[in-house]
Amino acid sequence: MLKALGKHLLAEFYDCDQSALDNVEYVENQMNSAAIISGATVVKSGFHRFLPQGVSGVVIISESHLTIHTWPEYGYAAVDVFTCGDHVDPWKAFDHLKTVFGAKRTVTDEFKRGNYQAIGISENAPFKVEAI
Repeated sequence: MLKALGKHLLAEFYDCDQSALDNVEYVENQMNSAAIISGATVVKSGFHRFLPQGVSGVVIISESHLTIHTWPEYGYAAVDVFTCGDHVDPWKAFDHLKTVFGAKRTVTDEFKRGNYQAIGISENAPFKVEAI
């Protein structure tokens, strides 16, 4: 198994609840909840609602970040969940967001980031993320 510093999920959510994707407060609350559910430590978040529609935002976590860009008119959202460390599970964040946005279809890829071997880190080296 390839050991890496982090996992990065790139998720496509289709056929979502259009009103949910256009509500900036709802999107921000659910993205923060997803981070907490995954086991991450939320540092800060910033979200913006575009006119006439759409939301973009980021949740900065001690372990990296979650981002979203929505196209309510298409019922579509693009979501990134990038987490570092073994105590955070990005798939829990994915499952939560899929449910709360009512996605009927998803396509997701997972990438390992910071390959230990490529960086020159021993496979036995401990990895810690500390909240500040």
